[in-house]
Amino acid sequence: MADILAENLSGKAVMGSDGTELGLLYNITMDLKSGSLADLLVEQTEETNQISLDFPTDDYGRYRIPVGRVEAVKDYIVVGR
Repeated sequence: MADILAENLSGKAVMGSDGTELGLLYNITMDLKSGSLADLLVEQTEETNQISLDFPTDDYGRYRIPVGRVEAVKDYIVVGR
């Protein structure tokens, strides 16, 4: 995958590999010891509030999607479901 600046990802739409829109990227967490990226924090939209997704949420209701599930980053961030 080509290098992408984090500032270009903020607010980008996140979509499941099945075409389901999951929300908008809020932030990315990382492991401070290793420096590796951990999870995408995705803000739910009105549409995603009405469907059941298998991702855990944080205290604010944002999905925590492991970075390893990212399949593509273009117009959307596509994650495997």
